[in-house]
Parts: sequence; structure tokens; C-alpha cells
Amino acid sequence: MKPDFTKQNGLLPVIAQDSADGKVLMLAYMNQTAFDKTVETGKAHYWSRSRQKLWFKGEESGNVQIVRDIYIDCDSDTILLKVEQIGGAACHTGFASCFYRRYNGGEFEIEGKPVFDPREVYKK
Repeated sequence: MKPDFTKQNGLLPVIAQDSADGKVLMLAYMNQTAFDKTVETGKAHYWSRSRQKLWFKGEESGNVQIVRDIYIDCDSDTILLKVEQIGGAACHTGFASCFYRRYNGGEFEIEGKPVFDPREVYKK
């Protein structure tokens, strides 16, 4: 059994979850190359849909994801990575998780504070 990259045009959704506390950190996508590179290195690699290229998580920010476990779902078309998040932030906005906005009373509220300032980290 392995991920079925013949589905969904070769891009499978990937959930990155903190291996220590179970917090969902982010959702990204992998193609076969990203999956193979992740397995080979033990560090998360994804396919960037916006940039149309292989993306090593943390290549710019230093916030690397060390893969502790890899799971696939029952249909072999969704991947779950249990990771150790180095640097404290998975989100490019500086928050620990990409899911930092919580729906409450008709609106979304920000929970927590950023771990880093993205303007400082991503100087372009």
C-alpha cells in the first residue's frame, strides 16, 4: 500500500500534525517527487501550487518539519505527516499553525500571537 498519485491530477493533500501534541499545523500538497524526497530525507517536502515547484518546508524561514510518522487514509489519496516543527512556526504568517483563526459569534478571531515577523524572515 502506498499513496495513489494517479488520483487528483497527481497532487494529494497532506495534513501536517505536531507529533508531540497532535495540533494540526497546516495543509499542503505532495506529488510523487515531493513524497519521495520526504521519505529520502526525513524532512517535509511539498509541491507549491502557486509557484509550481518542489518546496522544502523551511528552505527560506528555517522552520523545517522533521517527519516522525507518515500515514495514508483508507483511499490512499490523503497523507498525514506527524512532524517535529523546528523553529516553532509552520505558517508563513509567523503563527505556530496555519489554523490560527477561530470562528466565534459570526466572525473569525485570531488566537495566539505570531512566533516570528514574516517581513523580517522573508525579505524579498
